[in-house]
This record gives sequence, C-alpha cells and structure tokens, in this order.
Amino acid sequence: MSSVNLVAREVAVKIVFYGPGLSGKTSTLRKVFETVRPAHRGEMMSIATEGDRTLFFDFLPVKVERVNDCTVRLALYTVPGQVFYNATRKLVLQGADGVVFVADSQPEMMDANRESLANLEENLLEQGIRLERFPLVVQWNKRDLPSALSVEALREALNPRGVPDFETEAVSGRGVMDALKAITRLVIQDLRAKKIVPPPRVVPPPGAASGRGNLEAQLSQHLVGRASPATPPAMAPRPSRSMPAIGAPPPAQPPLPEPGVPATAPPSLTGQRPLGATSALAPSDLFDHARAAEGAFAAGDYATCIQACLDAARRGLALAGEGSLAAQAYLLHVDGGDLLKLQTLGARSSHRVDDAAFALYVLMHIFTRLHTAGLPAPATE
Repeated sequence: MSSVNLVAREVAVKIVFYGPGLSGKTSTLRKVFETVRPAHRGEMMSIATEGDRTLFFDFLPVKVERVNDCTVRLALYTVPGQVFYNATRKLVLQGADGVVFVADSQPEMMDANRESLANLEENLLEQGIRLERFPLVVQWNKRDLPSALSVEALREALNPRGVPDFETEAVSGRGVMDALKAITRLVIQDLRAKKIVPPPRVVPPPGAASGRGNLEAQLSQHLVGRASPATPPAMAPRPSRSMPAIGAPPPAQPPLPEPGVPATAPPSLTGQRPLGATSALAPSDLFDHARAAEGAFAAGDYATCIQACLDAARRGLALAGEGSLAAQAYLLHVDGGDLLKLQTLGARSSHRVDDAAFALYVLMHIFTRLHTAGLPAPATE
C-alpha cells in the first residue's frame, strides 16, 4: 500500500517484478539501476542462491516526476521465481501498488509462465485484490533469442485482457524503461482514482509574492474588533537603551501628577500586557499558551517562546481530529514546510529573534486556519 508523507509532500509506491525463475527479473532491475542517475536511486540489495538469483528481494528506490506537486518515490522489488519460495513471494507482494510480469519468450518456458501468472493471481486474491483491477504491465523478455515465440502467441496465451505489454531485452536494456514508465503511470492513475495522492496546494493569486500575503489578509480580518484601536501592538520595538549623545539635553521626564489626582502606572507595572496579535487569534483553550509565547518574546527569551509556540501548535492541530501531525496539518491547510521548520527550531540549542518571530507567525497561521474551519472560537477580552 502506498504511503503519503504530507509534510514532505512525497508519495512512496511499491512495484513488484513477478515471473518464473530466470525469466529476467533481476537483470531488469539491474538495468534500471544502471540507467537511473545516482542522485535519484538508492542502494540495490540482492541475495543469490543456487537455484535462483533472488531469494528474498531486490530493492531499488527511484524518484520520478511530481504528481499534484508531490514527489513520487518508487520502491522496486523482485520476487523469487521458483515455486517452493511462494511464502517469500507473498511477503514481497504484500502492499504492492503495481506489478510488472516478466515472461520468458522461449517456448519451453510457457508452462512456467502460465504457472507463475496463476500464482500471482492467487496470491493477490488472498489479499482481496482481483488481478483484472490491479495495475499490471507485461514484459516479453529475451526477445533477442532466435527461439523466442512471436508476440502474438505470447499475448494469446498470457495476456488475454490486453494490458500494456513490451518487448524487452533485460541484458541490453531495450524496452525496460518503457515498461517501468507504463506501470508508473498506471499506479499513479490508480492512486488518483482512490484519492490517495493529495490535491495540489492552492496557488497564490496574481500579485501575491507567496502564501504570506493571503495569510496577512486573513490575520487582519480575524483581528478586526479583537483589540482596541488605542491598544499598542504587543510586539512593538523595545526602546533603545543607548546613552544620550554628549551635549544632548536630558530626556524629558513625565510631569508630576496634580495634587489629589492618582498617578496611572504603565501596563508593565500593573502586570497587564497589551493583547497581542497571537493571543487575539487564540482559541480559549490556547489563550494562555499564546500569552506565554508573546511574553517570552517580549522578554527576549526566544527558546521559551519557540517551545510555547510548538506546544500550542500541536494542541491546535489536535483540534482537527485524530491522526499524525502531518495529517492534521493537511486537513487544516497548514503549510507542511513551515511546520517542519518550527519542529526543527524546537530542537535547536540556540535561537535568534527571527526564529521566535517565525514561530509566532506559524502559530498565528494555525489559529487562523482553526477560525476558518469553525473550530473552537477564540477568547475575547
């Protein structure tokens, strides 16, 4: 079964090369390995035995083109061809998204081809999968041999349903990549039909440099009426502590209160901080976390600010329901890259002011998505 990493925007699919012993499965995989650029392939592992060149499996992860702005990663396997390794065949076939059946074109191998194809159908049926509804491509291998049967005879015997088939020579590589491209297309079509591949991200409207512009507009919309116009911003620049220049007049002192009129203490002395943008957007359950993050930011304690934002982000995403953090972020349309960066910042030992500011931004983003989704209403003051 394919797996989707929503944060990394990557879909991993499993393709199995199936067929009788010595039909060319391992040679096919080796040729793919040689053809794919080193930057796009992993290490190929193989275990050889006396009776068959593959006992367990060959594994070759290969990156291909993007689908719905997701990277597709192929995991390629082969199964042992001999019948008495059927238990291993079942294990390798478990969770496959598509199969390339490698048939041997020699006349003396027709019975082995039929037996292996029937075994494939039987093993898939044990998983509740019907072969006619499963992505399948056939390779007519060893076409370079003089005794090879005609393609028409092979199709009549082994491909009555007319699935895509290709003449291949695994040793030279002829037709191998064409078959791989065909099964990849079929698998991706199947994933789309099952709605496994996530839809593409929303493209920002013209004139917006990035998704930040859209978020800024949403933040402004949610902040309307949340704080008094006279309330100063929570993250306003702190006053400079530099000494006045020599010869400059001393800073003006506040006038003394008139007799009988009580003096008004500044917010910092009363303990009442102004309502900041993050806490103004926070749901009631996360209001204290947002205030703690803003207070740490104002105090210059950026590590505490980031940890408070990360904790609040996890609690906020949990409002989307059960599941992994990536799945919750996807449901709320929270940018996976931003969330991943926030998690990375939380693991660092040193932090800068821009790191803490970014953490507050991601938290405001999450709060905005919660508002849009109609999840718990934010507290008002």
